[in-house]
Amino acid sequence: MQVLCMAFLTVLLDQGSKAAVQKWMILHESIPVLPGFFHITYILNRGAAFGILENQRWLFLLMAGLLFVLYGIFHRNVPSCWQARCGVGMLLGGALGNALDRGIRGAVVDFFDFRVWPVFNIADIGIVVGVCLLLWYSWTHLSDT
Repeated sequence: MQVLCMAFLTVLLDQGSKAAVQKWMILHESIPVLPGFFHITYILNRGAAFGILENQRWLFLLMAGLLFVLYGIFHRNVPSCWQARCGVGMLLGGALGNALDRGIRGAVVDFFDFRVWPVFNIADIGIVVGVCLLLWYSWTHLSDT
């Protein structure tokens, strides 16, 4: 249950923040929060991280679907510690958040802009933090075997 709650929370924060950006900004608008360092910039990304594999919408939707199928098959094998459960939940939530964008809009809404890194969103944060938590779990728990 923790996994699905974390996934739901990630999707909720992701989709809520994207809805707010779309409601209050126009495409390509950039609002300086810390000028020259951090801006809120509304863009649509038709690729993956760094815009790679642009216009491969169905590939990304297929990969997100596969992730959920694998979770459905192996969910009983997710370790009970918080790192593994939160990691899997954030990964699933991030994948679903971006898949919803791809399915509904044909592109992912991105808006966090640190000027030295590609623009990203909360789903991306969920994916990266989720993978990091799973790697941390693997490093700290699986080395004992």
